[in-house]
Amino acid sequence: MDNQPTDKAEKQALIRQEAKAELLSRETARTSRLPGFYKLDVWERLDKLDEWMDLPTKEKWALRNETLTAEQADMLIENVIGVFGLPLGLAVNFRINDKDYLIPMAVEETSIVAACSHLAKLIRENGKLTATAEPAIMEGQIQLVGVPDLDQAEKDILEAKDRLLKLANKQDQMLVSLGGGAKDYYVRRVETASGAMLILHLQVNVIDAMGANAVNTMVETLGPIMAEMTKGEVVCQIITNLADKSLVRARFDIRCDCLAKGGFDGRQVAERIVKAFHWADADPYRATTHNKGIMNGIDAVLLATGNDWRAVEAGCHAYAARSGRYRSLTKYRIEGDRLIGEIEAPIAVGVVGGVTKLHPGVAILLKVLGMPSRRELAEVIASVGLVQNLAAVRALVTEGIQEGHMTLHARNVAYSAGAWGDTAIRIADQMVREGRIRFDRARELLKRMVAQRGDHKGMEED
Repeated sequence: MDNQPTDKAEKQALIRQEAKAELLSRETARTSRLPGFYKLDVWERLDKLDEWMDLPTKEKWALRNETLTAEQADMLIENVIGVFGLPLGLAVNFRINDKDYLIPMAVEETSIVAACSHLAKLIRENGKLTATAEPAIMEGQIQLVGVPDLDQAEKDILEAKDRLLKLANKQDQMLVSLGGGAKDYYVRRVETASGAMLILHLQVNVIDAMGANAVNTMVETLGPIMAEMTKGEVVCQIITNLADKSLVRARFDIRCDCLAKGGFDGRQVAERIVKAFHWADADPYRATTHNKGIMNGIDAVLLATGNDWRAVEAGCHAYAARSGRYRSLTKYRIEGDRLIGEIEAPIAVGVVGGVTKLHPGVAILLKVLGMPSRRELAEVIASVGLVQNLAAVRALVTEGIQEGHMTLHARNVAYSAGAWGDTAIRIADQMVREGRIRFDRARELLKRMVAQRGDHKGMEED
């Protein structure tokens, strides 16, 4: 019986290795550079994805129509009444660490996928995009209050480290068999309104999982022992989502001259991007929106891959405030004729367990990404966040953020007014030319077109 977790783990690892080997065998012959991808209809884009990864018909239909049924949703949360959908797009043109990716993004906001794809194209043609991720170390915290002798308690806890780490690792032998498990712990003393507290941080290598269940089980096992050892009381035992022992870094460098936009030459745009960064780094009001733009990209990939976007979002914002002031997660500088952009953030993700097993759409989209390890997925996500931020700031310092949004926003207004297909596009174009992007104007144009044509083609039924 003791060997069963190891056998099961080995089988799971073998299945993943075989699937990844099959995908890797095709990587050298494929590129994420797909000119005109945005001009295709949904089925044509799925055909392109089929060429990329040999997408089975069943999975193509699932992506097109329904990746999660109400019955499957009922296994995930409580009181299910249906499934709420989000648009699912592919960001193209990405080349990270000399490897091409088509990146799935689940997001409702216009321009994000297009902006990421466009800037990824600029970087691949005029620079380089790289990323690195630290090992998957997650921390669980144990809160000890009312400890009579803090110094002695801390000493006793540290002296018992070997014994307590072994006890923690007995809670997840499968994780240990894969090379993970509890590796270390340390103690912090925190002054609070309730008095001084000892906070123990248990460090767990969670390998390819997000690790919340494993970490929480371990700290809940150690908590009562800590209380007895310190003569204090345990109030809370839980994972922290500030994963600052598992940081991810991405970096691009790009020729300044290719950044020209909105009447500014490339060098001017690069200089304005640096000045915009300096503002975001100094002013928390601006940093909030600046970092929100980063999370536009990060959250969209987290959602598509079944990861806890709320946990990563909380961790990233906490990390942005680690100096005592809320600051930019990205940094920009000019070196010679090149603009350098960098991001460092705690991006804790998983590619096994949880929703990755239960949501059929997530399984398909991880295949689209090439069955990445946890580390590789984190590198991809950080890269998307950085590229999305570059796209947003470049637009902001040149033509303004609204210019790039207007066409797509106009289409959304046309759709909401009841137009569809080519009719919606014609109405959107007309509103953009007029500078009058409003629901009542879209409705007026739609009624006029319907009257001229004498039918209801291009109009949704009320």
